[in-house]
Amino acid sequence: MTEAEKLEFEIMEKAKQLAALRRAEPDSPVEDYSFRTAEGEIGLSGLFGDRSRLLVIHNMGQGCRYCTLWADGINGVLEHLEDAMAVVLVSKDPPEVQRRMALDRGWRFRLASHGGGTYMTQQCAMGDHPNMPGACIYERKDGKVIRRGRTFFGPGDLYSPVWHFLGLAGLEEADWTPQFHYWRRPESLDDGGANLLD
Repeated sequence: MTEAEKLEFEIMEKAKQLAALRRAEPDSPVEDYSFRTAEGEIGLSGLFGDRSRLLVIHNMGQGCRYCTLWADGINGVLEHLEDAMAVVLVSKDPPEVQRRMALDRGWRFRLASHGGGTYMTQQCAMGDHPNMPGACIYERKDGKVIRRGRTFFGPGDLYSPVWHFLGLAGLEEADWTPQFHYWRRPESLDDGGANLLD
């Protein structure tokens, strides 16, 4: 077994330890933050629907290609996640912008906007970053909403397999940047290319 393979097994064991530590964290009650959706205003408690657990994906919005990469990946496993808990993607973008982005990407998430307000500054902030991409798990317990755990998203994390495949190929973060679309304009177009929007 190579050193790389040994380390990979060690990382898998560490991930199990991390999950156990998160399960042991004390309850952290949060306020019933307000969000905007295409259907109107809703509180954090309303995003649960009839579920007891809620996964809130923190997306920085249409201006972040990296956030789009994570959302694309999570969208691929959304049905599995929704079998276990309610799921919603939030960003500071207004609902109409979120909807356009979701349609463009083929996302099936429920969407809600925190508008860059209190939810963002209290739940999305980490370290020096006031709007860190990541995720929170909330639970309804004894009539309150509690935060069970949170994480951030970044190159090499546990939540986007793209970085691990790039690493397997010997590529580093500096070697590749995600894009919104990968279509490249050909040198000439059979239709003449008039009114082409890149």
